[in-house]
Amino acid sequence: MFDYHMHSDFSADCGTPMGETIESAIEKGLEEICFTEHIDYEYPDPTIDFELDLSAYDAKIREMQAAYAGQIRIKKGVEIGVQPYLLPKYESLLRKESFDFVICSMHTTQKKDLHSGAFFAGKTEEAYKIYYMELLECVRRFSMFQILGHVDLVKRYTKEKSKLDYHDLLQEIFQTIISRGQGIELNTSGYRYGLDSGMPSKDILQLYKDCDGEVITLGSDSHVAETIAYRFRESLELLKQIGFRYIATFENGKPTFHPIERL
Repeated sequence: MFDYHMHSDFSADCGTPMGETIESAIEKGLEEICFTEHIDYEYPDPTIDFELDLSAYDAKIREMQAAYAGQIRIKKGVEIGVQPYLLPKYESLLRKESFDFVICSMHTTQKKDLHSGAFFAGKTEEAYKIYYMELLECVRRFSMFQILGHVDLVKRYTKEKSKLDYHDLLQEIFQTIISRGQGIELNTSGYRYGLDSGMPSKDILQLYKDCDGEVITLGSDSHVAETIAYRFRESLELLKQIGFRYIATFENGKPTFHPIERL
């Protein structure tokens, strides 16, 4: 099994040392993990700074790879929080830095964060549409990533759920990334945050498959060691039911595909 979305104390919203997370992953029998620390430029909440100490992060990953060689494979990833006007800044970052794996996520829309609810003030259906339209703009203009993170994250933060599915916009998003060989993740943290599914939900996973999407990773989005590989077994069963045959892992941005049947 492979957990390809996790954070350590290199992310501003996490206090868990890498070693604790790695030990938990080994105890749970994982073969490979990828740390995906946050970089969210110009995050609108002034109380948190989602910059990343890149040199220290690289050194720590190398230290952990050496310390746990033969026990588990550890990859160096990053989760970037895109906004349309920041795309050139992320392009500059990714030309300079080397990562095995890049998750493209959108945590902020219209320069307002989703977490506090500021983006949703006075709107519900409109919020969903704006979110997906802005995400579509980002993926059309920006391609320096391997997968889209928790593509329906918008539903996690709104109290009133949309009655519309916005599959038309999601289909455009999927067609754009599939044509470039990119994919999506199944992020199991949705269960931990009160949703009745991972992110994305089954209908969106099915839409991605119907668009001929094949590249998919599995991630817990853990910020504490205990939730590594959370609800992975049933998530693999869901993917299998929908018709997915492989889970992807990455090295230097290049995928390896592992048959779900063997996990």
